[in-house]
Amino acid sequence: MSVLKKYEIMILLTEEFNDSELKTWVFNYAKNLRKFSVCDISVISRGKHHLAYSINKRSKGNYIQLNFSSMPKYINNFSNILKMDSNVLRFLIFKKQY
Repeated sequence: MSVLKKYEIMILLTEEFNDSELKTWVFNYAKNLRKFSVCDISVISRGKHHLAYSINKRSKGNYIQLNFSSMPKYINNFSNILKMDSNVLRFLIFKKQY
């Protein structure tokens, strides 16, 4: 039996999102995570910031932080979903240590 682990995903999205579109994107992604029995999802919007360097000819991006609990075997699935989304410039998945 796998044990739930705590994870954090930092996602850099394109700057074109307004507040309502950003909430819709995050809601849809969280709904996708629920398909994999993810629990304890919390979302923190870190706002729109200038990037240190251009990514795909973009100089600004929206930062989103997702905290959740999941089984480790599903992390590659989350990664693949983010890789397929054209609105995601970069992302990083951390395993939290407690």
